[in-house]
Amino acid sequence: MSKPLPVAPLRGSNLPHLADFNETIVLDMIRRAPGGCSRAELARRTGLSGQTITNIARRLFERDLIRDAGKASSGPGKPRTLLELNPDGQYAVGVHLDPAQITYALLDFHGRPIATTSHRTPSVTETQPVLDELTVHVETLIADSGVDRTRVIGVGVAAPGPVDVVDGVVLNPPLLPGWVNVPLREHLHRTTGLPTVLDKDVIAGAVAEQWAARPKPSRNFAFVYVGTGIGVGLALNGHVLRGTSSNIGDIGLLPVTDHGEPGEAPGPFSALGAVASAHVVMREAARLGVLPADFGEVQPAEAAAAFRILRALADGGSASAAGLLRTMAEYLGSGLVTITNLLDLDTVVLGGPVWEELAPYALPIIGPKVSGSAVARTLHDVTVASTELGENVTAIGAGCLVLDRKFGPRLTSMPAGI
Repeated sequence: MSKPLPVAPLRGSNLPHLADFNETIVLDMIRRAPGGCSRAELARRTGLSGQTITNIARRLFERDLIRDAGKASSGPGKPRTLLELNPDGQYAVGVHLDPAQITYALLDFHGRPIATTSHRTPSVTETQPVLDELTVHVETLIADSGVDRTRVIGVGVAAPGPVDVVDGVVLNPPLLPGWVNVPLREHLHRTTGLPTVLDKDVIAGAVAEQWAARPKPSRNFAFVYVGTGIGVGLALNGHVLRGTSSNIGDIGLLPVTDHGEPGEAPGPFSALGAVASAHVVMREAARLGVLPADFGEVQPAEAAAAFRILRALADGGSASAAGLLRTMAEYLGSGLVTITNLLDLDTVVLGGPVWEELAPYALPIIGPKVSGSAVARTLHDVTVASTELGENVTAIGAGCLVLDRKFGPRLTSMPAGI
């Protein structure tokens, strides 16, 4: 089987006025190198001169962003000194606003959570008390962790769309009644004094996979969030896609079917959100008598918790409960076939609280369905896997938004005219 065409990483420039851009390039190379990276390797991979690498490394050491990772020998000659990120060099807070639960994570410079907490999302007609509560939880998380607060560089918030990332406003998410035109970014920035960024939840999930997942996914992948809602974050050629207004990823109207194997004619199509959302599955379980009738009235924000009961019944031997989970997996797999073929992806990563319960029943169905239906399957495999970051992946991603905003290399960070 032939391999996908390689995509070269961003390379630096030896022009003096590109110092900040070059620093992000070097930091990114060090971050992505398991076990560390030598100065000679950095020069070879970035295209920067040895002196430029030495100067950048000195500045990064002075700011405590990197540290020595020991020596490595690759043959005759002096062993190479390896450089790695200093995990205590910077910290970021991530907040995931989900209709069911608000989750907070304090991340180190690697994007690894060192402290987390969560609480049920309150029903609101007035959001100000909830905003004040968010501030208290952020401050408490930092204080209780014992980290140096001066090294906390910001707060990232991941919310369901639509969101206005320019003004930092949660507009009117369908599953968050009462959250209409809420200036969430401005509130947290004002009350914590920390720089704050707001982005859509699935975008945060995709950034988490790039920053914090071990091993990191390919450069062309989909991150699928399965929680109160279902959405997809996308990366192509190593860049997370955002769309015109950073509201990419709503797939609730994607046509899907639970029938048909690769090469066979599909069955009737339905909208993904109408057949594979957790609260819809709860309603069907109640209709069939698998769950008590009152589960049919479960609200979307309560569905993730109720879903655990359906999973427990399936684990206990209920064929009907297991059948509902497998049917949900068939619908998800159908949608992922379309997304994977549309964008020629080679990796699909799934996560979220409902996915944690669904995964044992879904992965054996979705993996073969997606890889077997990939148009380019003779050219490359398609890997389908659960995130390694657990159910808090989106809160982790929210914090990674902060790290990525400051330290992620991007062409837009280059001076104008270059």
